[in-house]
Amino acid sequence: MDEYLIANAPASMFYIPDFITEAEEQHILQSIPVNKWITLSHRRLQAIPTRLSSTNTLLASPLPPWLVHPILDRFKDLAIFADAPHGVNHCLINEYLPGQGIMPHEDGAAYHPVVATVSLGSTVVLDVTQKASIQDADLDRNPDAQREQEQQQQQQQKQNTSSRILQEPRSLLLTTEPAYTTTLHGIASTREDLDLNPITVANWNLLPASTTQRIEANGGRNLRETRVSLTFRDVRKVSKLGGMVFGKGRA
Repeated sequence: MDEYLIANAPASMFYIPDFITEAEEQHILQSIPVNKWITLSHRRLQAIPTRLSSTNTLLASPLPPWLVHPILDRFKDLAIFADAPHGVNHCLINEYLPGQGIMPHEDGAAYHPVVATVSLGSTVVLDVTQKASIQDADLDRNPDAQREQEQQQQQQQKQNTSSRILQEPRSLLLTTEPAYTTTLHGIASTREDLDLNPITVANWNLLPASTTQRIEANGGRNLRETRVSLTFRDVRKVSKLGGMVFGKGRA
């Protein structure tokens, strides 16, 4: 995986262009169930096999074949989830229309600290920001000091410079430790990504020439279309009642 390391982003993030083919992309898009979308205020999503419970527990069930082949097969070849307790047992599907995004956030402790995202349909820029650090472990004992520290952290967060990662259709973005726990990631709510060039895009050197030439010819701009992301993770807490979990070596 060393050849796919994003050198100008927080440590331990990797980018693989053309991880799947156009035919595979179309097959996956056509296989997404049309009656399982959950509509939120700014986008819609699906959780496969199910959403997590209030205790962040997954009801175990196999992932459908159209997600397993070829994506999970290739994860296995690259040993991406080799250290995950269950391999891969969950996929979150998000749909972003032009102008839709998501606030900076982290995936959290409910998952093994590896997240693999396959993009479909359109190019988008992901903003990755270093989290503000907590310097005083005794803040819980002083609510006023805690509030002041939180305000300082929010201000520091705003001042932190984000790494911009351009995600193309059919690409894979992999986030592992330490980036998994030390960064936030989000997508700006805009119809057009601007000022894209070798200096501002962390993974520019990993992009195909056809992509960089297109962006340069367009004045460093990327006009968004509908994008679907497939986010694969391993949920730590699993209830066996739903059947077998898709695990390592079972692609």
